[in-house]
Formats: sequence, structure tokens, C-alpha cells
Amino acid sequence: QVQLVESGGGLVQPGGSLRLSCAVSGTVFNRWTVDWYRQAPEKQREWVATITADHSTSYADSVKARFTITRDDAKTTLYLQMSSLKPDDTAVYYCSPLILGRRYWGQGTQVTVSS
Repeated sequence: QVQLVESGGGLVQPGGSLRLSCAVSGTVFNRWTVDWYRQAPEKQREWVATITADHSTSYADSVKARFTITRDDAKTTLYLQMSSLKPDDTAVYYCSPLILGRRYWGQGTQVTVSS
């Protein structure tokens, strides 16, 4: 059974940084592409970033040059380093691997950017 546990969220001032983590178990982590998504209050869930099994990355325009997605296959953990945070980045952040055509979701971690 695939399990995902996100952590690292919290309250941060505009311009600050946070690093999110997502521990993945129950699957051969290094085989799969994994994404970060986020959902702000009263908005649809949106894609943030992707990292493939060979560590290629891509980003939504809204976070490009501010966020960095990485993975540690030995630790089966996904990361999202976020810097220059803005109030618009406030959302629940989810990691989501795509495994054999099925997308899995964690419980999410709340990020609030506010002064």
C-alpha cells in the first residue's frame, strides 16, 4: 500500500523560505515520476512541480526560479525547497506520485505566508 507523509509546512513571512518533505513508502520510489501540487482556499488544486525518475524537473511559471524540487531515492523522500515566498503561495501542499497510471495523494501540509 502506497503511503505518503508530507511535512515541513508552517507560517512564514513574505520573502521567507520553507522546505517541504514527503516520505514515500509501499512502492519502489525510484521508478516513478513524482509531483507537488497545492490547493489554496476556494481554489482548484494546481500543479507546482515535477521530478522524473531520472531527476529531470519542471515547474509551474508561478514558482519557477523560486522553488526547487528534489528527491532522495535512498531515503524514498521528495522535497520542495521554497524561497522568496509570497502570500499567493499560501495553500495546502501535496506530494503525488504517478504509479502505473494511478495518482496517489498524501494528507498535505499547510503553508501560510503572512506578515
